[in-house]
Amino acid sequence: MRLSELLDGLPGALGPSKTARLNLRLDPIIRGIGYDSRKTSPGDLFVALRGAVSDGHDYIERAVNAGAVAILVEEPLPPERLGNAVSVVVSDTRQTLASLAQIFFGQPAEALSLVGITGTNGKTSTSYLVESILNAARRRTALIGTVEIRYAGARIPAVNTTPESLDLQRTLRDMCTENIEDVVMEVSSHGLELGRVSGCRFDVAAFTNLTQDHLDFHGNMEAYRNSKARLFEEFLTPRGTAVVNIDDPASSAMLDAARASHARFIRCARQQSNSADVWLEDASVRIEGTRARVHLDKRTLDLEIPLLGDFNLENVLIACGIGLALGITPETIARGIQACPQVPGRMEVIRGTWKDSPTVLVDYAHTPDAIEKLLTAVRPLSRGRILTVFGCGGDRDRAKRPLMAEAVARQTDLAIATSDNPRREDPEQILRDVEKGLGALKRSQPKALPTRGAYTTLIDRREAIQCAIQQAQPEDTVVIAGKEHEDYQIIGTRKLPFDDRQEASRALDRGAQN
Repeated sequence: MRLSELLDGLPGALGPSKTARLNLRLDPIIRGIGYDSRKTSPGDLFVALRGAVSDGHDYIERAVNAGAVAILVEEPLPPERLGNAVSVVVSDTRQTLASLAQIFFGQPAEALSLVGITGTNGKTSTSYLVESILNAARRRTALIGTVEIRYAGARIPAVNTTPESLDLQRTLRDMCTENIEDVVMEVSSHGLELGRVSGCRFDVAAFTNLTQDHLDFHGNMEAYRNSKARLFEEFLTPRGTAVVNIDDPASSAMLDAARASHARFIRCARQQSNSADVWLEDASVRIEGTRARVHLDKRTLDLEIPLLGDFNLENVLIACGIGLALGITPETIARGIQACPQVPGRMEVIRGTWKDSPTVLVDYAHTPDAIEKLLTAVRPLSRGRILTVFGCGGDRDRAKRPLMAEAVARQTDLAIATSDNPRREDPEQILRDVEKGLGALKRSQPKALPTRGAYTTLIDRREAIQCAIQQAQPEDTVVIAGKEHEDYQIIGTRKLPFDDRQEASRALDRGAQN
C-alpha cells in the first residue's frame, strides 16, 4: 500500500495539513507499520509515540537505520535525521496510528461481533464467563484481556489490558483469518482515552463497577467515570445493547451515555427492582464453588459457578446479561457458566502438599474497593484467621495507598505490607504511604507478630509470602493480593521473574518439610 493511500483514508482532523501533503517528496510503498524502533523492518512506516516513560521521536534515527521508509511525527524534522525516509507531520501520532491501523489491516472489526467489558474490577472474570458461554453456544470465540489474548488455539500473553491500536487491529485481522465470530474484549479507560479501540464498534458494551484507580492518569474520579462512559456513547453500535450493573452509583452515567447510541438496556442488580432485568434470587458461596439462582429472561435459572467469592455473583449477573443480549438461550448460558475455567489469580486456590497446610488464595485485588470485597468474601469461607499480603504499585496513584491499607486493616487479622511492582519509586517510601492507612492495627516485627490485630512490613515480596504462610495455622487463610497472574516484579525499569502462585507453593512445600 502506498503512503498516499494510507493518508487519503485518514479523517481530516488526524491527517497532515494540505501544505504538508504538498511537500511530500516521495510516495513509498508501506509494507508494515510499527512504533517500536527495535522491531522496525525495511519498508515500514515508523510512528513516533510519546509515552509516559519514553518518546518515540528520540528513536527516529534507529528506525531509519533499520529500514523505515516513512516516519509519522508530531514536529518537523531536519533532513539529516531522516536519511532517505519521508516524514509526515500530524498533530497527534497516537490517534492517527489508530486510523492508519484500521486502513492498513482492512477494517477487520467490521467483520466481527464485539463484546466490550469495562469497569474498575471484574472485567477479567466476566470476560472468562462470557467466553465460556459463547463456547457452550458453539460460537468461534476469541478473548482479549488482562491475562492473555486467546483464539483458535493461540495463547498470547497480554502487555496491556487493551492492546495498542496497531496491535489490536493486527490481532483482529488474524482473528478474521481464523474465522472467529465473536470477540470478548476487556476495554480499559486507558484504551478508550488513548484511542486504542478506535475503529471498533461493539454490539454489546458492559459495565461492572467504578472505584478509585488510575487517578495518576485521569486526575479525578469524574474524569475516570467519563472515560468509561465513552464506551457506551462513542463505541456502541446503534443496534447494540448496554449491559449495566445498576447497583453501582456510576451506572446512571453509563446509561445516559448509551442513550446517545440509541441502544437497548439490560440492567443487572443484586436484588429485584422495578428497573432490573437480571437479578439474583438466591446464592450459596462455598470454598468449593458457588450456587446461585438468577432471574433471567422472565424465568429462574439455577447456576453452578466454579468461581469463588460473593463478589463474583455480580460478574455472573453481567455475564448472564451479555449472554441474553447475544441471543443465547438460558440453558446454554447455564452450561457455559458451569464450564468456566478458573480465572488465573482471581481467588485462585494454591494447594499445599501436606494435610495441615493453610488455605492460600491469590487474587488480583489492587484497589481499595477490590481488596475490601475480596477480604469480605473470604471471611465466611475461612475457619480461622485471615492473613493478608498486599502492596501498592510504584509510579501509580499514590492517593489510593492508605485507602487500600485501611480496607485491609478493617477486614484482616494480620497484614504484611510489601512490594508490588515498585518501578522507579523507592519501595520504602511506598510502604510509608501504605502505613498511613494501617493505624487500626499494631505495628510489629516480622518474627514477633501476635495472634491478631497487627501488621508488619517487608520490602521483599518473597519474604512477605513466606512470613505469612509460616505464621498461618491449618484453619487459617492466607490472601496474597495485587499481582495474581503476573509472572514478574518490576523494579526500576527491569522486569524480573516473580510469580505469587509459585512463591506460595514453594512456601507451602517448605512448611511440609519442617
